[in-house]
Amino acid sequence: MKKILIVNGPNLNLLGVREPEIYGENSFENYLPRLQEMFPDVSLEYYQSNIEGELIDKLQEVGFSYDGIVLNAGAYTHTSVALLDCIRSLKSPVVEVHISNVHQREEFRHHSMISAGCKGVICGFGLDSYRLAIEGVL
Repeated sequence: MKKILIVNGPNLNLLGVREPEIYGENSFENYLPRLQEMFPDVSLEYYQSNIEGELIDKLQEVGFSYDGIVLNAGAYTHTSVALLDCIRSLKSPVVEVHISNVHQREEFRHHSMISAGCKGVICGFGLDSYRLAIEGVL
């Protein structure tokens, strides 16, 4: 069975509450069982942290043995050279995900520091972006 880790960064623990006009009204915890139903032959694990170092620790923990990582780094996408360096060091492919279309938002969100290390980038499809990213890993 393939193993994929879904990682959400800062403030994504507030999905369903935070700016629902941008991020929707569903929490990730409510959406995860749907993903697991869509991919019954894949072990999907989930991790969320608001702390950059904890995200790096988790990526390093699984990034040499899992079949892939789906990463929504939140605001760290636009600022973290440390996450980029981590992603580049991993054996497991990483797909960058954004719920909103970051290119329709504030200018600072148009640039990703981590894209250069990722297999691909998916944005703008709401929570369905995670499904597309899992398909990209598979």
